[in-house]
Amino acid sequence: MDNGTAGGAAEPPGTAGAAGAAGTAGPWRNHFLILLDRIPLPVAVCHAYGEVLIANPAMAAQWGTVPGRLRGRNLLDLFRPRDGAQVERLTEALRLGNRSRYPLEVRWRTGPGEAEREGELTVDPVGDPSLRPPALLALLRIRDTGPPPAPKGRASPVEARILALAAGGATTASIGAALGLTVDGVNYHLTRLARRWRVQGRTALVARAYVLGVLSPGSWPPTPA
Repeated sequence: MDNGTAGGAAEPPGTAGAAGAAGTAGPWRNHFLILLDRIPLPVAVCHAYGEVLIANPAMAAQWGTVPGRLRGRNLLDLFRPRDGAQVERLTEALRLGNRSRYPLEVRWRTGPGEAEREGELTVDPVGDPSLRPPALLALLRIRDTGPPPAPKGRASPVEARILALAAGGATTASIGAALGLTVDGVNYHLTRLARRWRVQGRTALVARAYVLGVLSPGSWPPTPA
């Protein structure tokens, strides 16, 4: 997790194995991606230098974006460690080939002008023990000190874009293709919205979005308000 070298460095040894550990190769790829999309906990798989290989919708939602937009970003660009010594210990452990769970106290902002959030990023080296360096599995646990969840009637930028495409008649598969999500990723967001707004079915969701001002009533094709 060297923030100074990850951005433009050549792909390090073991990256192919890291992709395999992330489920990006072999027959388990689709199973892994479906599972990752359904996990409500923010999760990312990175190579040892911190560059994101795969992120799930819950992780991308921390920045109001879709998983594909996080690919290639560095964890240390997304999160600010509270204690630089924790990062140094992790870097040294990876250099020595140690494989343990490493907690990092981190802060981040979901966007310009947003309140700073706090949490713990747990980093686990994963993959074949012979890989040097290994891939990293990063799980984020958000502290309650951050801002409260969005009230009913609100939607994240990703949710609003999904609703706009659904209002225009797009299928789940085409919505996923447009936003870089899997079908399960799209359904994940739609299910969360349905629970939040206490409605059933896509038609009711779209109607509710217009009533609540999430979608612009005077635009075609439909657009977020």
